[in-house]
Amino acid sequence: MSEQKRRKSVTIYDVAKEAGVSPSTVSRAFSRPGRVNAETSELIHSAAAKLGYRAKPVLRPEVGVEKNCLGLVVADITNPVYAHIMRGFQREAADAGYTVLLIDSQEDGRAEYGHIQTILPLVDGLVLSASRLTDSAVNQIVKVVPVVATNRIIAGLPSVVPDSGRGMRRAIEHLASLGHTRLTYLAGPEASWANGVRWRAATEACHELSLHIRRVGPGTPTVQGGVELARKWRENPTTAVIAFNDIMAIGFMKAAQSFGLTLPGDVSVVGIDNSISSVLTTPTLTTVSPQPSLIGARAARALLSQLKHRNAPSAETIVVPMDLIVRESSGTAPHHPPSFDDER
Repeated sequence: MSEQKRRKSVTIYDVAKEAGVSPSTVSRAFSRPGRVNAETSELIHSAAAKLGYRAKPVLRPEVGVEKNCLGLVVADITNPVYAHIMRGFQREAADAGYTVLLIDSQEDGRAEYGHIQTILPLVDGLVLSASRLTDSAVNQIVKVVPVVATNRIIAGLPSVVPDSGRGMRRAIEHLASLGHTRLTYLAGPEASWANGVRWRAATEACHELSLHIRRVGPGTPTVQGGVELARKWRENPTTAVIAFNDIMAIGFMKAAQSFGLTLPGDVSVVGIDNSISSVLTTPTLTTVSPQPSLIGARAARALLSQLKHRNAPSAETIVVPMDLIVRESSGTAPHHPPSFDDER
């Protein structure tokens, strides 16, 4: 066999064996370099060079040619709310004759930017959902393709955002009507625009209603993130908690129950998103709904409008109403905050 043919037969499995890593790590090293540490990446590329492996390049359409493909970048595909956003987005895109390319940034701004750079030649436009990129990084992308942001307002871009002020106000009014006077907000990621907006809205509503609210976090918007913040809440417990999202709220509920507490007898919990998970818990979760399917649909329409009117781009901010969905996890405030003595 000639040297040329031998090299053509080399696969990522050969490279993985040579480098002592898994094939999936080799794949990431070439397709998503930001997700592999520098030492491992160097080891993999050295092994590839030794074996003569060459990664297959992504086929790139010619500049100026319509691809009939739109990109949707989400922060965490394991969070059910993004499935709702994608469904609304995909439905509108399909009706207009476009397919959708989905990117999961895994809450990592650097990885998000790297992935976007990879797919830019393949899409006509992008929607960034809860992006962790800086404004300057987003503006670099806008120079290549039209961009629409959701769950975040970026100057100069069309944005689709939920009415967080209304949503948080409804949640806090609900808890106040049940007799709660001291609340805790479980904060999401520090880099999250939505987290900042929700906290400000919560503090303003509590100030107007003469309630006390404190913040614990930031935390990761996952079940484990909710569990970890529940431990911090336990140091100075309140009778009610509002979480950054449903997934964190569910993590908090699991931890509170493991502490021996009852919900909502000892502590009431409110989430945000109205994801499918909110009706699968015991008790079911009271939540604020940002109507994610509608957010996805409106984002798709805004992006399609940008593509149609490239010479007159819009920077409109589209606000989607948020509504409170009352379920079993919120109830009348107990006379005293939860206690954690040895008998419990």
